[in-house]
Amino acid sequence: MGIYRSAMGKNVDMSALVSRNEKTRAVGNMKVNARGDTIDSFGKIITSVNEKVNTAYSKTVGNKSANITRRTANRIEPDPITTVAMDLTNEERELESSIEDDLIIEQIKAKEIKKK
Repeated sequence: MGIYRSAMGKNVDMSALVSRNEKTRAVGNMKVNARGDTIDSFGKIITSVNEKVNTAYSKTVGNKSANITRRTANRIEPDPITTVAMDLTNEERELESSIEDDLIIEQIKAKEIKKK
């Protein structure tokens, strides 16, 4: 899309117009907004257009490995600090803790400088 000139000679930016109104309820008997998301009577999105495309694609593609899989949001990532700390010797752990102490001191100094 681009900038078009109207019959009255005014410039109309169609891209800006579309992006401003993409959450607006579409005219017609379908319960969708301008983007294509399925919405309820209050305008809240029930099914996004991305989910619709993904389900339609997964129905047409026979290869299951090509289909999009949904990852769980509750996946717990291992804490890199604790996993690294397990492999360290005592001297390395002392050095790590002293570096952390130095960082805390530097943060305190920075706060003091900002106060002045």
